[in-house]
Amino acid sequence: MRVYFLSEFPCTLWVGGLLLGGIDGHERSVEIDPANALFCECKRPACLPVSFTFDEAFLTAPPDHVRIYHTRTGVAVYVCGFLREDAALRPLAQERIRGTLLTLYVQGRVQLSLSNETGLHIVCLGDEFEGAKLREAGELFLIEAQTAFCLVTRDGEIKVTSEGTVSECGERVTAEVPFRDSLAHTALCTWEKGELTDCRIRTARTPQPATYALALFESVLIGADPAPYLAENLVPKADALKEFLGEFVSVVLTDRGDEIGLVYPRGKRVFEVRYFRVALGEDGKISNISPME
Repeated sequence: MRVYFLSEFPCTLWVGGLLLGGIDGHERSVEIDPANALFCECKRPACLPVSFTFDEAFLTAPPDHVRIYHTRTGVAVYVCGFLREDAALRPLAQERIRGTLLTLYVQGRVQLSLSNETGLHIVCLGDEFEGAKLREAGELFLIEAQTAFCLVTRDGEIKVTSEGTVSECGERVTAEVPFRDSLAHTALCTWEKGELTDCRIRTARTPQPATYALALFESVLIGADPAPYLAENLVPKADALKEFLGEFVSVVLTDRGDEIGLVYPRGKRVFEVRYFRVALGEDGKISNISPME
C-alpha cells in the first residue's frame, strides 16, 4: 500500500525504526503493508512525539493527532496537534467576568479554565490562542486571538471556533472569516448567543477559466453562488449541486486539469477522497459533472 505522510508542522518521520526523513505540508511516500504492523513515530522539536502502529485497525480508527485520507492511489496520513514537551503550567491571561473566573494557560497545549457555580470546566484550544484576550460577549465569552476566535458558554461548551478577525463584540459578535480557497473568499458573519444569524460572502479575486472547476466546487462547499462557472445548460441546476455532490468538507486538486477530488468524512478522523470529472462547453464553462468510478 502506498502511504503518503504529511504534517501540520515540519518534523522527522521514523517508520519501523528507520529514519524516513523530514515531512511537512509536502508529502513523503513509502510502501507499507498493514499486515506488518510497523511502528511509526513523528518527532517535532520541543514537542512530544506522535506515534502509532500502522496496521488495519489504524486505517479505520487512527489515534488523536492523526487524520487518515483514503485516496485512489493509497492512504494519506496527516499528523497534527503536537503536544508540547514541557508540561509545566504557564498562565497567560486571567479575567473575572460575570461571576466566572477565566484562566488562559499553557500545559502541554493552550487551554482555558472556567470556574463558576456550575463547576470547573477545561477547554482545549489551538496554539493560535496563546496570546488571546478574554472578553464578554453577551451571555458568552469571547476568546480573541489575532487570527482566530472562539465563543464559549459558562459551562465550557464551545459554540463557535474559527479563523477570522472580530470587528464587533457584544450581544452580537461579527467577524470576517477567510475560507482559504483559490478566490480568497471571505465571509462577514454575525452570531447571536452563538448562533449564526447573518453571513455575507465576498470574493477578493476574479477566477480565470483554467480554475473554473476548482472555483465551482469551492463555491458549493462554502455556500457561494456557483452559477458564474456553469455553462448555460447547467445554470438552472445550480441549486441542486449541493445535494448531488453530498456533504464534502474540502476540495483537492489532482494531476488532471479536468478532474477534482472532494473529501468526505468516513469516520472519526477518517476521510475518503472521491473524484469528479468536468466537461467544458463552448463558452469555456462547465457543462457536465460526472463522478469517477
